[in-house]
Amino acid sequence: QVQLVESGGGSVQAGGSLRLSCAASAYTYSNYNMGWFRQAPGKEREGVAAILTGRGFTVYATSVKGRFTISQDNAKNTLYLQMNNLKPEDTAMYYCAAGDIHGSPLGRETYNYWGQGTQVTVSS
Repeated sequence: QVQLVESGGGSVQAGGSLRLSCAASAYTYSNYNMGWFRQAPGKEREGVAAILTGRGFTVYATSVKGRFTISQDNAKNTLYLQMNNLKPEDTAMYYCAAGDIHGSPLGRETYNYWGQGTQVTVSS
């Protein structure tokens, strides 16, 4: 069973930074693509960033490209999302996800497992 535990959310002012973390097992990082998604109230869950297993290839949503960075520390079995220059429209619940389904790296259908989410709130 894959377990994902996010942390690092909080409240910041526009222009600020946060780093989200997602802890999982070493097996997970070795065998699954990993992604970050977010869901704002009244909106669908959307892919933010993904890292493809075995290749280290990263993908970003247009809305966050240049501001967010996804990375993983294999020694700590932890996935990160560094978020800089945050904007009020980045406010959402952020979810870590792991998946081995063939599909778009930023598509929800590509991921089998989800964390419980961590809230990010950006004020103007």
